[in-house]
Amino acid sequence: MKLSEIYSTDKTVISYEVFPPKSEPKNLLKEIRILAKHKPAFVSLTYGAGGNENKSFSLLKNIKDTGINIMPHFTCITSCMESVDNGINKLIEIGAENILALRGDIPENTELQCHDFKHANELVKFIKEKTNMSIGVAGYPEGHIESPDLKTDIEYLKKKVDAGADAIFTQLFFENSFFYDFINRVRDAGITIPVIAGIMPVISQNQVKKMTSMANISIPDKLKKGLEKYKENDLVEFGIEFAAEQCENLLKNGVKGLHFYTLNKAYSTDKILNKIKI
Repeated sequence: MKLSEIYSTDKTVISYEVFPPKSEPKNLLKEIRILAKHKPAFVSLTYGAGGNENKSFSLLKNIKDTGINIMPHFTCITSCMESVDNGINKLIEIGAENILALRGDIPENTELQCHDFKHANELVKFIKEKTNMSIGVAGYPEGHIESPDLKTDIEYLKKKVDAGADAIFTQLFFENSFFYDFINRVRDAGITIPVIAGIMPVISQNQVKKMTSMANISIPDKLKKGLEKYKENDLVEFGIEFAAEQCENLLKNGVKGLHFYTLNKAYSTDKILNKIKI
């Protein structure tokens, strides 16, 4: 089922993100099966971790064989047009109907960068012209870390939407007010496609430090106090409570979808979904 169909319902849609593990995929597939009871619309898979594209394609097929719909990620900043075309064809062969089209991180080694695609909107346009796949794109409630301001950030988002995107998946956020402000800016720009909230349960202090160092993600006071107060298992349980409250508030305000960044671990996301009972 395509994104355009998935988000045509009035019910809030659940989905998950996972990444190719360094070890055998059987443990990840076990985690996905635990979360399958919550009836996700799809599982998204980050693309080519560590440059191992074949691992991603194989894992996508394994996930699809469990009976769960898939949404592969596809980045273009280090890929030339021919390799992107070949990759998309492989995804179609696997049976993928949806794709999350991303620019990707600019590599420190500029020799690895290909200049066929400079921005995600160019990749969206390319996929739209080549296939009938449904396309998701990224959105940033607090602005992309490279954007000079929020206005410019929305202008870039609109280019992706105008190129053919069907849904927007936000970067994780810990303060819902940023998400609601983002929705307002998106709608004011004339963008009408669904905006899906990206939720990442807190599981460690290092996780939060890493994410906030890589992106514009604010830490509200309640989360700061929790990070200072709790350690290890207690922090995981605090993270579940924090995310569950966040999700409850989003549900009350009619969020179209909750997209959980699971970090390949089912425990926290499972507990959150048990608490909010969608």
